[in-house]
Formats: sequence, C-alpha cells, structure tokens
Amino acid sequence: MYHVQVTESAANAPLQPVPMLDFSRQFAVIRDEVMDAIARVCESQRFILGPQVTSFETAAAQACAAPYAVGCASGTDALWLALAAASLDNYPGWGVITTPFSFFASASCIMRAGGRPVFADIDPLTFNLSPDAVSELFQDPSCPGVEAVLPVHLYGQCVEWDAFDQMERDHPGLFIFEDAAQAFGATWGGRPAGSLGLAAAFSFYPTKNLSAFGDAGLLTTRSSALAEHAKSLRSHGMTRRYYHDELGGCSRLDSIQAAVLEVKLRYIAAWNQRRRDLAARYNELFLASGIATLTSPESPKTIADGVVLPYTHPRAQHIFHQYVIRAPRRDELRAHLTALGIGSEIYYPLCLHQQTALLPLGYRTGDFPHAERAAAEVLALPIYPELRDDEQQTVTEAIRNFYA
Repeated sequence: MYHVQVTESAANAPLQPVPMLDFSRQFAVIRDEVMDAIARVCESQRFILGPQVTSFETAAAQACAAPYAVGCASGTDALWLALAAASLDNYPGWGVITTPFSFFASASCIMRAGGRPVFADIDPLTFNLSPDAVSELFQDPSCPGVEAVLPVHLYGQCVEWDAFDQMERDHPGLFIFEDAAQAFGATWGGRPAGSLGLAAAFSFYPTKNLSAFGDAGLLTTRSSALAEHAKSLRSHGMTRRYYHDELGGCSRLDSIQAAVLEVKLRYIAAWNQRRRDLAARYNELFLASGIATLTSPESPKTIADGVVLPYTHPRAQHIFHQYVIRAPRRDELRAHLTALGIGSEIYYPLCLHQQTALLPLGYRTGDFPHAERAAAEVLALPIYPELRDDEQQTVTEAIRNFYA
C-alpha cells in the first residue's frame, strides 16, 4: 500500500512535463544486449525468417503456454492470418462477433478475410466484449450466421474467458479467437493470453508492452494444422519454394525484429509487474486526492462520481498496457494536460460501428450505448516501466488541479 501526502509547497510548485511514453529509458537498460543481437543478425545475413525468428517463436509460444507460434509482419496481419488459416471462408456468409470498442483492425481483418463483423456491446466495468451481449446475439433470429467470436483483451486485461469457454461448449463448431494485441503476459485464471482460444494475435508495435523496433506480430494456436496453414499464408501461399497452393500474403517477420523481441522477452515479466505496481500507485494517489472513486459490480460508478479508476476482474491478471480512467469533461481535461506538457491518449474516440469505412454494415449511433459512452469518457495516462514516482505525482496533481 502506498501512503501519499501532498505538501503545500509541492502543490504550488510548477508541474514538469511528463511524456506519454519514453522509448529511450528502456533502451538505455538493454542497449548492449539489443545491439549484440542485431549484430548477430547482420553477420548472419539472414534477414527474413532466419534462425532468430524460429528461436523467438519457440520462446514466445512457451511464454504463452501455446503449442505453436507463427511470427508475422504486424498484429493486424496476425489477426488476418488467424481467421484466414482457420478456413472460415468455407462457410458462406460467415460472421464474427466482436467488440465495437477497439482498434480498427479488430473489425477490418474480419472483412479482409472475407467475413462480416457482427458487433456486441461491452462490459462497462472492464471495457471488454460482454459475454451476455454475445449470448443475446446467439438468441437473435435476425443475427446473420455466426461462425466465430473475436474478443479483445483491451488495455491488457483478459476478457471474462470462463463465459467464452462455456460458449464454445454450448455451440459445437464455434471458433473463438483472441485479439491479444495489448495483452502479452496477461492471464485469466492463471492461463496466459494466447492459450485461451483456438488462436490468438499479438502486436509488437513500438508502443506495446512487448515491443519491436518497428512493426511485428505473432499468432499463437493450439492447432498444428492452423499453424502450418498460417506459415503458408504469410509467404504467398507457399508450402515449398515457388509453388503456390493458394493466394496468401507477404507477412514475414524480420530477423532483426525477432532478435530484439527475444531480448525483451527476458524482461517482460518484470516489466509487467512494474506496470501493475504503477497502476496501484496511481490508484492510491487518485484516492488520496479526493477526486476519484473505485468501481465494482456491486457498486458501479459513473463519471458523475468523479474520475473513475480502472477495474480489474478478480480472475484476471492485468498487465496495464494502458492505465485508463473515465473522466468528467474528458476533452477539456486532456487539453489541460497537453498545455502542461503531460501526455495522454484516447483509446478510442470513435466506436467501430461509427467509423465511415464501416457504415455499410448498417449499424447506427445508439446501438451500443456502453461502448459509445466509454468512447466519450476514457483517457489513458502515462504508464510504462520506467515512469518515475514523481512523474506519477505530477500527473495526478495536474488532474486534481483541473477539477479543483
């Protein structure tokens, strides 16, 4: 437990800028290991799908408790590969239930693979896809044929997977995938993200908790057939060189990115724990400020009660890829923080069903009230393992000052 006391002199002192993310701090710690790993790739001259890729795939599969892992060019491609390698296009008019409150790729990859996104509302506590809302769709005779569900472990917290496990048992033949782009190292009931569904997709975009020095992604799966199909699809549908069995894509993982990721993989457990510690300290600082409240299923809160702090399900081990509050007058607060040089971000300001590119799906504003309310209220604050305690104090003090 953190004990927080704000002195009058501290409260009156000018606030220092706080970056949303500072890559240089992490690099300073692992610089020598990373540079040595990159040098080995350069000396080998095997830059695409080299031995470093195989080595990282093996290590990442072990970390996720998944039998198979397939490296690829991005988290977006990992999603597409999971759907395409499952051969869902064998089912005419197939639909995939997913959340409207996520990054665009969660829906666009379904369409890229030939399917139709079918949205269900979120749990207002966790911001994740609501199992109850999904179950309602299965009972709706007007819902198009659904062959799969794609929950998103948003902000680094796994969805309520017990309910999705039961859903899989209740609907034989249903495919359940994980969009784990923000959740490397997160667990549900002790089971790691990446081992819960038929297949999972991870992103290693530079802002992720496990990050590459550019774009990179990974698919994990319990199916050897799906893994082999994904390997073919990532290389233009080839199972042997220059013989193409189907149309695939070009989504190979660079050896340099794999080498960097394997170095960072050795640190990820400690970095994730530091994120949890920082989240706990944020909670203490906000509660001490008198402007924030905690929420729970027994005592749900709204922003009328002040800043609402993140909720963690008791069965989830959150890795706090993002620390996201609900904030009254969110946009004004963000402008206030920006003027002080304090980083923040909105993940996400517009729901997927409201995006121009997805309007042909036929949804309207008002269809998913919990998701739409979250889009109007959420604000992500700086959180990364190298964030200093005094910087957290600055962030919370600036927000306290705004509401004072």
